[in-house]
Amino acid sequence: MSHENLQRDEAAARSALISTTSYDVSLDVRQAPDPDVAGYPTRSVITFTAEAGASTFLDFIGSEVHSVVLNGEGLGVDEVVDGARIRLDNLQAENQVTVTGTALYSHSGEGMHRFVDPADGQCYLYTQYEPADARRVFANFEQPDLKATYTFHVMAPAGWHVASNGAEANRTLLTDDPGTARWDFAATEPMSTYITTVLAGPYFKAEDHWQATIDDGTSLDVPLALYCRASMAGSFDTGELFRLTKNGLDFFNRLFDYPYPWGKYDQAFVPEYNLGAMENPGLVTFTESYVFTSRATDAQYQGRANTLLHEMAHMWFGDLVTMQWWDDLWLKESFADYMGTLGVDRATGWDTAWVNFANKRKAWAYVQDQLPTTHPIVADIPDLEAAKQNFDGITYAKGASVLKQLVAYVGFEAFIAGSREYFRKHAYGNTSLADLLAALGTASGRDLAGWAQQWLQTSGISTLSLDFAPIDTAKDDGGVLGRVAIVQEAADPVTGREELRPHRLRVGSYNFDGGGALVRTGSFETDVAGARTELPQLARQPRPALLLVNDDDLTYAKVRLDPASEATVRAALDRIADPMARALCWTALWNSARDGESPATGYVDAVAAFGPAETGIGVLLNILENAGTAVERYTPVQERDAVRASFLATVEDELDRATPGSDQQLAWARTLATFSRHDRSMVPRLRGLLDGTAPVEGLSVDAELRWHIWHALAANGQATAAELDAELARDTTASGRAGHATALAARPDPEVKAAAWNAAVHGNELSNQLLSATISGFTTAPENLLEPYVEPYFESLRSVWDGRSIEIASRIVRGLFPLAQDLAEGTEPVEHPVIGRTDAWLESNADAPRALRRIIIEQRSHLLRALKAQTAGSSAR
Repeated sequence: MSHENLQRDEAAARSALISTTSYDVSLDVRQAPDPDVAGYPTRSVITFTAEAGASTFLDFIGSEVHSVVLNGEGLGVDEVVDGARIRLDNLQAENQVTVTGTALYSHSGEGMHRFVDPADGQCYLYTQYEPADARRVFANFEQPDLKATYTFHVMAPAGWHVASNGAEANRTLLTDDPGTARWDFAATEPMSTYITTVLAGPYFKAEDHWQATIDDGTSLDVPLALYCRASMAGSFDTGELFRLTKNGLDFFNRLFDYPYPWGKYDQAFVPEYNLGAMENPGLVTFTESYVFTSRATDAQYQGRANTLLHEMAHMWFGDLVTMQWWDDLWLKESFADYMGTLGVDRATGWDTAWVNFANKRKAWAYVQDQLPTTHPIVADIPDLEAAKQNFDGITYAKGASVLKQLVAYVGFEAFIAGSREYFRKHAYGNTSLADLLAALGTASGRDLAGWAQQWLQTSGISTLSLDFAPIDTAKDDGGVLGRVAIVQEAADPVTGREELRPHRLRVGSYNFDGGGALVRTGSFETDVAGARTELPQLARQPRPALLLVNDDDLTYAKVRLDPASEATVRAALDRIADPMARALCWTALWNSARDGESPATGYVDAVAAFGPAETGIGVLLNILENAGTAVERYTPVQERDAVRASFLATVEDELDRATPGSDQQLAWARTLATFSRHDRSMVPRLRGLLDGTAPVEGLSVDAELRWHIWHALAANGQATAAELDAELARDTTASGRAGHATALAARPDPEVKAAAWNAAVHGNELSNQLLSATISGFTTAPENLLEPYVEPYFESLRSVWDGRSIEIASRIVRGLFPLAQDLAEGTEPVEHPVIGRTDAWLESNADAPRALRRIIIEQRSHLLRALKAQTAGSSAR
């Protein structure tokens, strides 16, 4: 038995028996550059206390355990090792256990990931553990509430940079192995296993430091470092990253009134990373896609800043104070998501952080919260597989949105005062919801139990709309409002129960000014509770051109525009002066299309009409992406080619009209390539951009854009393998290799699709990045090429899940689900063959792992929503 999926009750039982004190971990990665060496020696020395006579277990996932020594006595490895667990019996009050073994290098981004740079052949290592992959590197008690101090020792090639959570204490050249060295790192403060880390390789390193004076008058001096692969150093904007880092440390140290607790602050940008970033204390790791080797928009730079500050907030929320178990994952992720946006808003030069949050981040939450697998922010996480699946839009974006609502409810000062007390009381400890509510309740003077029950412990999303009625029996003459109320609808998608929540929100009135702009002419805040909330402030007032519920985006809810306001928006969206109000109207239109309340073609028409005037590049990128979904998945197949062609004509015109060198120009160019994957008419134009025979003034057709174009050409059968190989030869980067894999798999040839399928499903050679790239190319295809793989998909699910790591299995299961389906005229969405096949699989696999079933249920829901949207489009004709 593997025992890899640790259960919550097992973790609770273990922490009731033992307390961990310290780890001393040694890793030997001297042979990492040799691809034939699959693993590396690892040694853990763990001190811990226990209930005398008790038994417990350690966690380790490696190729072999060599020895286990408990309190000076060697244990029989065959007797105590059972899959991923090492049994420890007859414990004393004070214990020390030493485990040696061989751990395996990873190409899935879990544990110790090994990457060979295609640009120069150099080998790079880094670790990633959340939620429970430290056990792939060293033996430990793998759960967040068993904190300890850590001392790491690493043997590696002497020319490498090696880093860990603690500061480097000593480096020694090994006389018995020339060209290698041993790094010894200082002991850390107490932390959880999942945020320990090691980085090793010939990384480029830049250094700086940050200073501050804390309240007692002492000086805080924090060394700073930045790492990236050597081949990317020319694109590494270290000056800007150090500036953001110092601004963030200034901001959070003042805000939290608790000095940065982890000594140094390193940030490493690493290849093939599964996440945006990870908050390892003293050594934060980021995806290297944040090192912009091609032209990037201002929205991409702002997104990077948001991630940087999100991870920095974790140094307090999550690292200093950590959740007891993964049920309270939101205690760190929701707070960091909120604080990251707050930090961008208050500690950088950007003024659109909350606009982008409303338009992009909350949209993620709205999607997740309408799935049948949605869950409360405080979730029920019975095991590690469930924890892995809960790094989702609810835990991050909904949680952050609800915190924004809480700030509006209790006031910002009370919210921060409660947070400060929370850090002081629970530093280096573990907490649950009750601990946070106690701190915030004391600071605000409010009993937050009811608020928490309604917002944190229920599922689903409220929908808010306006209801109009005449006053008394007098008729509304059309120019004056009668009675106005906010109507709230909210059903839990899981239980079906009505879950009406309290909202503190603002209602805004907008009218046209003398210059034709749509500007706010009035607003007020109000509390919404129950199914209906009267708004006496609007009674007998002149009807504005636009009434916007949740103006300024204070609460978390979908908003339906009333008919008159929707007509205004569809006629004059580009004339709304306020960027936040404009973004909220875009969101309302998108939710209406997604929910089948209006035809998807209406959303596409709005993007074509008003997208060119959108000044917010983050909003523009988002609505263009939404337009792609609206065309390819929500528009009835009978209309799709015509709708796509019309929109492509707009895209081409806007590319030619955009200001040379602008972010808008780049956005239209990327969109041209994306939409052209399903339209051959733009092939000559794309060829002209690639070979320079038809350039666009100011547009840099750099590596990233070139691969977008090659993807489109390949999908249309207009790129040969030889051409794609030649492009790879000129772009030998990791991103170029991924672009090449996508384009190769996108070619509309049955043999190509078969090879891509076999590599993804049956092979084991693709890294996490190349697997996703191959799946992306495979699924870029007409339905007739993908139909033969529907049945093999369902037949392979159990073997894929059982035979791969959860990260790789999740990518395969989610990525290859047959989503690209169309509704035949005269049929109902639930009658679609793929819906039927999915239902049959779910029924016959009731015993499948919960995490696997969750992915299938979610993908079914996405498909059913698309089919229903196609029905809405058909009925609108």
